[in-house]
Amino acid sequence: MKIKNAQCDFKREPLLAPFGFKGGYLSELWQARVSLEDEGGLRASGLGTQSVLWSDGAVFTGNPEAAGNAMMFLITSRAAQMAKEVPWETPLDLQAKILPELVAYGKTVTGRPDLRLTFILNALVALDNAAWVLYARRLGVGGFDAMVPEPYRKALGARHGALALVPLLSYGVKAEGIRAVLEAGHPLLKIKIGSDPEGDGDPEKMLAWDQARLAEIHQIARGFETPHTASGRIAYYLDANGRYPSTDFLARFLDHAKALGALGDILILEEPFAEENHQRVGDLGVRVAADESAHGEADVRERIDLGYRALALKPIAKTLSMTLRMLAVAAEKGIPCFCADLTVNPILVEWNKNVAARLPLFPGMKAGIVETNGFQNYRDWDAMAARHPCAGKSWTKPQRGIFALDADFYAQSGGILLDEKQ
Repeated sequence: MKIKNAQCDFKREPLLAPFGFKGGYLSELWQARVSLEDEGGLRASGLGTQSVLWSDGAVFTGNPEAAGNAMMFLITSRAAQMAKEVPWETPLDLQAKILPELVAYGKTVTGRPDLRLTFILNALVALDNAAWVLYARRLGVGGFDAMVPEPYRKALGARHGALALVPLLSYGVKAEGIRAVLEAGHPLLKIKIGSDPEGDGDPEKMLAWDQARLAEIHQIARGFETPHTASGRIAYYLDANGRYPSTDFLARFLDHAKALGALGDILILEEPFAEENHQRVGDLGVRVAADESAHGEADVRERIDLGYRALALKPIAKTLSMTLRMLAVAAEKGIPCFCADLTVNPILVEWNKNVAARLPLFPGMKAGIVETNGFQNYRDWDAMAARHPCAGKSWTKPQRGIFALDADFYAQSGGILLDEKQ
């Protein structure tokens, strides 16, 4: 396949309030769009949500927020133009051909020779999604299952009828917000830890804040039950975003969780350490998951060797192409996976749901799981949802914290291969 035309654009979507994680705060998220046309006249578009703070915190803190977003969009634009220069058979081939040069370009644009690969992958999502839609149209297939190349299908063999929506409790969510989420029926809470409460980077202050935060949430959550976890209790998915300095320091937090009676409710502890921190995590007493530290297949193998026993998949942040490669390694090693969010738009939620719906059940859960928190954070979420090609379908809206996935969801592939409403 050869691309004849490639165009890209973006839209700035404001958030309801500053969105805190990794010790920083976002005020908006840029939504990139890439449109492709092949030599036969077939056309397709793809969306991507940019998150500079998530993908490379150093770029975020070293620049004004809009400047960091502009840098990422320049990489998206360059990738779209590079796509016209190479022939490809599958989107995985396209990504493999342009990625090395694009990494070098990204380091120049940001002025950071240590630029994290996740920043480049985040910039590539819109192009990758457009390439997958174009690929499916070129093959004449109308569904996700037929679109995925055969070697990767075995790891996506499940067909869940229900996905538990995992909402996010960022630093600023107060007690009433926590209670509202639980009263809405959510069985698994994603909780951001690793706060920098006074903005001075003091790990002792961070630990004290995190301990108090877990105590507050657990005090509220222990009054609720759910049929969607093996224990019947509300489960916790803690995301430290690489903020903890050592296993000793993390053990103090987990000792506190044990004293609260909350340790057994921690289903996932994600990315406790910075990427360059290679301490082993297999004996911490909780299932530790890799996210930002796993950019590709080699990183997944390395993290598994360090004792990581779960993998956060982010087709909406690291591209579906790279996600398939990483999933294949995890499946080979028997490592359970789940789909995490990037505060993406409603259409990208469906890309995540298509993968999450096909993964084996995560240990401790009775339903599939997919994180999505855009509805909590975008100012104009309803207007964004109205552009969903299948807006109004029952499977686009959760009920009591659950997405019910019927035959129509699978037949439509969540609408990801259809054109967005204008």
